[in-house]
Amino acid sequence: MSARTKARKRALDILFSADVRGDKLSVALAAEAKRAASEPARQASWLYAREIVDGVIDHAEEIDEQISTHSRDWKLDRMPTVDRALLRIATWEILFNDAVPTAVAIDEAVDLAKEFSTDDSGAFVHGVLARIARS
Repeated sequence: MSARTKARKRALDILFSADVRGDKLSVALAAEAKRAASEPARQASWLYAREIVDGVIDHAEEIDEQISTHSRDWKLDRMPTVDRALLRIATWEILFNDAVPTAVAIDEAVDLAKEFSTDDSGAFVHGVLARIARS
């Protein structure tokens, strides 16, 4: 598994836990930073995970607007928490991280949705992200 894939999983953990607990994302990120400082072997994945979460924080309004616009008949608050977090990660990568090809961002999000969410989540995440990428 690549360092970026591990970083996406870490970012997913941070976004998911903050959402479920009702914590501010910045608080969850600070807690993870503290934990990461004691795990030097995971430093490579931590750096990109932090970049993702910082990007989601910095562009939250625009990211959520894109997801809401392109998720036909699904409001953000009704989506499974994992799907919402994955959509935020991949939308940030598609719109704001030129180092990640759009197809890679979509494929990674779909794979994580299939692994961690509902049976229908892979197709749902793919559809929303494909519409965002085309817009």
